[in-house]
Amino acid sequence: MRKIAIANEKGGVGKTVTVINLAAALAQEGSRVLVVDMDPQANATKGLGIDPEKQPVNIYHLISREEGAGIEEAIIGTAWKGLEIIPSHVDLAGAEVELVDVEGREDRLNQALEPVEGKYDFVLLDTPPSLSLLTVNVFAYAEEVLVPCQTHPYAFEALEELFDTVEAVREAINPEIRIIGILPTFFDARTRVSPRILEKLRNDERYKQLVFNTVIRVNTTIADSAEVGRPVVFYRRGSYGAVDYKSLAKELLER
Repeated sequence: MRKIAIANEKGGVGKTVTVINLAAALAQEGSRVLVVDMDPQANATKGLGIDPEKQPVNIYHLISREEGAGIEEAIIGTAWKGLEIIPSHVDLAGAEVELVDVEGREDRLNQALEPVEGKYDFVLLDTPPSLSLLTVNVFAYAEEVLVPCQTHPYAFEALEELFDTVEAVREAINPEIRIIGILPTFFDARTRVSPRILEKLRNDERYKQLVFNTVIRVNTTIADSAEVGRPVVFYRRGSYGAVDYKSLAKELLER
């Protein structure tokens, strides 16, 4: 079972979109996939067609160890075979404060997900767009980190910070964690900046071995599919978005 955090401390790089569509593309390839939505905004939950307000048990209940909230009740099936989710909720934002003085607080997610060990091929975890206790919980559980990086100068410059964070977690909390790949996102060949940043990623000594061959191109269909709560690989199969995420799934399966 591969436990992969999709993470970047910078927002707006295509993190949640990657969780949703990579999960769907892996399921389409025949993998059993569990998405764990650890972002209080619950966009991954909504993007898979689930209303966070209608779920009686969510990830907040599990990491808060609320009485009577079991993981079986928290796991929700989606409309697509092989793809399930533990939804998030805005209440999750409060967990930061509630757990601040609790011993072992960074290990709550690890303990909550113990019962699913070996039941899936992939567990994909969405993270908040900041370094927080929720992100640390994800890094304490995950063994691999996939980093979406917008092909923009600011996103490129923010990579070093994330690498430092993962290394600090590896040394202090989770020796198993490693960055498995950098995924270029929002690539637009019509601009000068996108190809330039992609070239920098592919030539930088720190990053070049990690950059996926797959590039996620700018594609309005991805936003359209998110709005209707349907992954792009099921929403419009011939679109750039669907083609790119299917390619990413195949590349990830080979890594």
